[in-house]
Amino acid sequence: GVSRRCVCVGAALRVCVCGATLRVCVSTMPVTSQLFRGFPRAKLWGSSLFPCQRQLPCCPTSHRPTSSQPHSIWPTAMPVRGYRRSPDLHSYNLTPPQVNSILKANEYSFKVPEFDGKNVSSVMGFDSNQLPANAPIEDRRSAATCLQTRGMLLGVFDGHAGCACAQALSERLFYYVAMSLMPHETLCELEAAVEAGRPLSPILQWHKHPNDYFTREAQTMYFNSLRTYWQELIDLSSPGESLGPREALLSAFKRLDSDLSLEAQVGDANSFLHYWVLRVAFSGATACVAHIDGSDLYVANTGDGRAVLGVQEEDGSFSAHTLSNDHNAQNENEVARIQGEHPPSEKKTVVRQDRLLGLLMPFRAFGDVKFKWSIDLQRGVLESGPDQLHDNEHTKFIPPNYHTPPYLTAEPEITHHRLRPQDRFLVLGTDGLWETLHRQEVVRIVGEYLTGVHQRQPLTVGGYHVTLGQMQGLLAERKARASLAFQDQNAATHLIRHAVGNNEFGAVDHETLSKMLSLPEELARMYRDDITIIITQFNPHVVGHQRQGGES
Repeated sequence: GVSRRCVCVGAALRVCVCGATLRVCVSTMPVTSQLFRGFPRAKLWGSSLFPCQRQLPCCPTSHRPTSSQPHSIWPTAMPVRGYRRSPDLHSYNLTPPQVNSILKANEYSFKVPEFDGKNVSSVMGFDSNQLPANAPIEDRRSAATCLQTRGMLLGVFDGHAGCACAQALSERLFYYVAMSLMPHETLCELEAAVEAGRPLSPILQWHKHPNDYFTREAQTMYFNSLRTYWQELIDLSSPGESLGPREALLSAFKRLDSDLSLEAQVGDANSFLHYWVLRVAFSGATACVAHIDGSDLYVANTGDGRAVLGVQEEDGSFSAHTLSNDHNAQNENEVARIQGEHPPSEKKTVVRQDRLLGLLMPFRAFGDVKFKWSIDLQRGVLESGPDQLHDNEHTKFIPPNYHTPPYLTAEPEITHHRLRPQDRFLVLGTDGLWETLHRQEVVRIVGEYLTGVHQRQPLTVGGYHVTLGQMQGLLAERKARASLAFQDQNAATHLIRHAVGNNEFGAVDHETLSKMLSLPEELARMYRDDITIIITQFNPHVVGHQRQGGES
């Protein structure tokens, strides 16, 4: 007799799903911290901007790569594959193999090839993984090697109001960065090949998990927009010129966001594609991207994703060095920036309840044209849009106190760091990770995993009253866990295991993991957000040699 949307706060929930029926049994037992982590605030107040997103696939017909071999500049026809969700869970009683199956479903690892038995790259490889909370997951990830220039690109994208914008970024942003990095002559060769109808040299070597899709229907439009961009780069440059990494990242971020907006305004004769570009533009996504070339590390961040460097100290311990700033209400500089871009009369309304116009948590994002376009433009585009939009009240909604748009930008904040031998790894993560673990704890967990050295800290009980017998039991459990600490073959999986399964003592607890992973999709998002992680490991010997070469 309990509604599917009924949630009881303040009591422990025992939930089981039987067919289409959701049963909620409320006990009087106090809620423990490891089970009830609070209800994270949604990034955008209100429902999704487009109807029936649970019934529709997140993106148009999707394809998957068959290997990490270099592809042509734009993917060709591949088998159709739909999004694969996490396994359906029917109880809290998951066995360890079932837990591992869920945690490892989206893991991916890549090792940089060696030449003549030697690794000549500053990057040894990376591990990545995703754990959904939304259905379908709204996070995306990308990793690719630049073939026409140098370096590796890695990025995590956190979508809101749907996954469409994050999906577009995962497919397109790295191409824009790669084009921005190309010298004038290479861009001219590319344009000449298109004009002559010749095959194009590969631009990127993608490193993708089979679940990392691309949208087939939009590829021609994406290519045409990209070509217009490189033609403009040719016109604005001279022979021998090329943009540096900082300028290239800045230009790529801003131009892609501009193209997302323009494509939605122009529309398309194909009604499905027209609907898709509007979904991309009216949803939104944050982006945290790293470009690594030799010992030069650049991080471009738009929104509340985060990049944290793991630095190994002389005593073997690890410390965290943050390479990005969160663009939200907790960043005083961001609040001041937004208030300064609008009249003094809007000072009290532009940021309300720690949200942009009282609605949006990140203060920088791609898409989200409801915070960028004028009211007249929004109404005009929606009135001429597909029929699916006409009866959707969410698309017609105008944010309160909307007087002087744009209120939102996709311009990234860019950080440059010169790698040192003690810089051992980089963690890129969406905010679902950082909401559950402090950055220092993240670096400690990853550092111990990568080095195989478990730095045992004094056992703390966080204010709990325990007997001597209970303390002895806790120490015995910790000793047993130490032998299993490195059961994962993927560092990102290992980190997610801690993020979701840590108990009040900071240790992974199977019961906690089982409960958190078996929550039905109606409740999972109330306990945590989607988590997406990329962990890149550096080669200290190569980094040290490159630094010496650069200094000499």
